[in-house]
Amino acid sequence: MKISVGWKPFAAWLVMLFVAVANGALRDFAYGRYMSELAAHQLATAIGIVLLGVVMRKFVAAFPPASGGEALAIGLLWTGLTVAFEFLFFHYVGGRPWPKLLADYDIFSGRVWVLVPLWVGLAPYLFYRCRLGS
Repeated sequence: MKISVGWKPFAAWLVMLFVAVANGALRDFAYGRYMSELAAHQLATAIGIVLLGVVMRKFVAAFPPASGGEALAIGLLWTGLTVAFEFLFFHYVGGRPWPKLLADYDIFSGRVWVLVPLWVGLAPYLFYRCRLGS
């Protein structure tokens, strides 16, 4: 199976990065001031999943993957870029310690961030499959 994703998924991921940063800013400067940190984290995660879903859906509609394998490859690329950015940027630029970054993946303590990389990884395939059904 030949998979050639090209530059378009990278451009889409930059749009997704902008959406994620805007979502974080909205949390920090708006509703996050009026609720607990955990509730704000959970709400921001839900909003992020919806907003990123819109971007990913539009990408798959505009630039349909050639196969389910290519859709999965795009999702894996986006997940890798997302997790790498989160850990590298927020550790080396933001100064957050590794344990604090890893804590966002502790679903048993109510931290639901792990749903975002899972969604980003699976959504291109799901949208590809939905497109086939239309």
